Amino acid sequence: MKISQINIYPIKSLGGINLIDANVEVSGFQYDRNWMLVDQNGKFLTQRTLPEMALLQVALGKDHLLVYHSLKTSERIKIPIDELSGEKIKSNVWDDAVTTIHVSAEVDKWFSSQLNVNCHLVKMDLENKRYIENKYSFNNEHVSFADSMPFLLIGQSSLDDLNSKLKEPLPMTRFRPNIVFTGGQAFAEDDWKDIQIGQLRFRVTKPCARCVMTTINQETGTKGKEPLKTLAQYRNVGGKILFGQNLIALDKGKIAVGEEIKPY
Repeated sequence: MKISQINIYPIKSLGGINLIDANVEVSGFQYDRNWMLVDQNGKFLTQRTLPEMALLQVALGKDHLLVYHSLKTSERIKIPIDELSGEKIKSNVWDDAVTTIHVSAEVDKWFSSQLNVNCHLVKMDLENKRYIENKYSFNNEHVSFADSMPFLLIGQSSLDDLNSKLKEPLPMTRFRPNIVFTGGQAFAEDDWKDIQIGQLRFRVTKPCARCVMTTINQETGTKGKEPLKTLAQYRNVGGKILFGQNLIALDKGKIAVGEEIKPY
């Protein structure tokens, strides 16, 4: 079994970036979900309520993020990666209240115009960590603005199994994984506890419960019924539709596409 994809999503709920290799940090891959959009009250925004966020794509420059509209590519803005001078404001990710760094009024104006909603772009404040739940923690790990865990893993065989049951196959982008691997049986990852990718160790913490975001076409920003309708027929456990596994990293370092993945 080998790694076939490594993905990061620098701005929560916007387009992802496919990488050849990535630095593994405690809170997730470097730059993964280090920024997010919040409303006027500091509440995080996602495709769940604003599916058009799918149309905003992100590219990684040497010292900046380039954000552009996939259907209007002339609409674009650069965001400095290392800028930390903004005002600190209170924001919310699910039930977590976090201190964040406001990027700029100029950036707010651009995003508000693209999404037709008043919003602010904020960045993680590394001095104020967001810790994962104790029952999943190994060494007091913290997480970025991801929903709950630093990494999400899915086997290509699991998606192939799902697609064999759908009228129209769906791409892996619907599920926004950080790590995809090839080889092994469908849903082999369900039975894993500790795994190794290259030289680095990871621990599987819990299955990923899927939501309406998986029904949003990432190329058009429109909603449908699949894959939740089909997944509910055979991946419903305790009222939750499960697809993919969440991870924490037990080591820091780098992993790359093509490296072996194995449970131990």
